[in-house]
Amino acid sequence: MSKATSFIEKANSFDKVGVVKHEADASLAALKELRKKFPFAENLREIEWLDPDKLYKVNPDQIGEFFQLLEQSLKPIKYSNQSSSSNVYRNTRLQIKEFKNLLRAAVDSRKSLAQKIDSPWERIGGIAQDKTLAKKIIYCLNYESGTVLPIFSNQHLRHFVNRLVDLPNVQTKYLSLGQEYGHYTTELVKAKNSTPVTKAWDSLYFACFLYQTYPPPDSEPVGVNVSSERRASFAVTDEQLDLQGFMRLLGELQKQGKISGEQFRENRDLWTKQPSEREHLSQRLKKML
Repeated sequence: MSKATSFIEKANSFDKVGVVKHEADASLAALKELRKKFPFAENLREIEWLDPDKLYKVNPDQIGEFFQLLEQSLKPIKYSNQSSSSNVYRNTRLQIKEFKNLLRAAVDSRKSLAQKIDSPWERIGGIAQDKTLAKKIIYCLNYESGTVLPIFSNQHLRHFVNRLVDLPNVQTKYLSLGQEYGHYTTELVKAKNSTPVTKAWDSLYFACFLYQTYPPPDSEPVGVNVSSERRASFAVTDEQLDLQGFMRLLGELQKQGKISGEQFRENRDLWTKQPSEREHLSQRLKKML
């Protein structure tokens, strides 16, 4: 089976219950709120007027609303969304003039994605060489363009491209961090738009699909030493993925008080014992969210 055929089949069978879509939609709402409250892309003057408290508050120390909404917007991307140290948030306040210049670069439509990544973000103390926080900011301020993805590791991008796309070997060792990031992002966006199913998805939901369907090797459980020969044993079947989604649905319904513990167990048993009714059962429960 070709990579393209496998990709389409996996996309068609992904998230039948709709729990991942529910989570992604909630985070997309947070992203839209972020863009509404901080319309930097629409009005550059908003950057000049940025209140330092919106980045980081002091007395007592607290992360500001801008970064709170930013991290909330990316919550479903579990493998790629480790929050930054509070020190780097504090430093954006202390170095606010430099940070504002970087925000201007992030929303500059004349700059390519590579140029935005390669801007001197490292001048902000605490931003590591991989510029993860910079990539998050650039994604959130450009998501509607359709040319960026909420994947903030160059290694993860390369992994997904290798799983989805038949490409000749491209020498990237001489590329800058931003050029490599831009190259692999472009290839993944092309793959996303190559089939009607994934083309209709927003970029956040597509990234959730990639991480759940093609998990990178370094996304395995922390503390588990897995040899290369044993990595295949971690692969899960489509049925197992569907069950995981169904259990998340039940958990969310119980959390919201929509079902009791007994109803949780009853529906779990129905899923196990009546495979032919799974689709109907999932749709019925989904309507309760």
